[in-house]
Amino acid sequence: MKQTIFTGAATALITPLTASGVDYENYGRLIDWQIESGIDALVACGTTGEGSTLTDEEHVDVIRYTVERAAGRVPVIAGTGSNCTEYAIWLTQQACQAGADAVLVVTPYYNKATQRGLYESFTAIADKSTKPLILYNVPSRTGCSIAPETYARLAEHENIAAIKEACGDISKIIRTASLVEGKLDIYSGNDDQIVPIMSVGGKGVISVLSNLLPRETHMICQKFLEGDVAGSAALQMQYLPLISALFCEVNPIPVKAAMAAMGYCENYLRLPLTTMEPDHEQQLLALMREAGLKV
Repeated sequence: MKQTIFTGAATALITPLTASGVDYENYGRLIDWQIESGIDALVACGTTGEGSTLTDEEHVDVIRYTVERAAGRVPVIAGTGSNCTEYAIWLTQQACQAGADAVLVVTPYYNKATQRGLYESFTAIADKSTKPLILYNVPSRTGCSIAPETYARLAEHENIAAIKEACGDISKIIRTASLVEGKLDIYSGNDDQIVPIMSVGGKGVISVLSNLLPRETHMICQKFLEGDVAGSAALQMQYLPLISALFCEVNPIPVKAAMAAMGYCENYLRLPLTTMEPDHEQQLLALMREAGLKV
């Protein structure tokens, strides 16, 4: 029987960066605040963590640091996906050795893959991993999408445990849930679809919003799990304008600006990402103030 990696909200953490490297002092503060605020799990080196522009050494070091700082208080999930399967296997093995509780593996980007290629790639990674995989489907960024029927095949692998689904197509997600028959946990990969996905059996969300609002994002999930669907939906809708602002430019540009305003990082990104356009940033900061954040 596969074990659920987490239930509720996991933060797709930013990686505080400076011109000289990773800012571990602020990263440690961020991790502690997230856990103290009730977050249910942490994701290191995902899209939001700029994993694609970290060096190999930085990537592994950030995962290891996250595990050590979390110190077993919440599960740590490491982003280890790549468009090169062999490299994804290497990163996955490094994350397992560093003590991650699970790995998050995105679909191959740029070179894409057929459904057979996706099946064989994920299977190859899962075969070499000592920790469970969460498959990450985000076709808007990668150019390819995992079909529900492919999920059903992958669900038979004992080491493939869950899905982070960010395709945005609720009908497709419902079909996936039907076909996998409970063999894969489903997490929303979009902050504006937490409640809809949980309504068809989803376990929670891997969130960008929770960088700013960990307790509130946790409560969207917790209220739903406790049967207060109306309260969960009300919170979801309350934060929709802020969620929209966090995605008005490509992630993680807005969330980096937000977290810099909160004092958890410099507003520094590695190219090809650039800082947020000033008018967008002012709109984001205004919405943060409306949400009660001090910026």
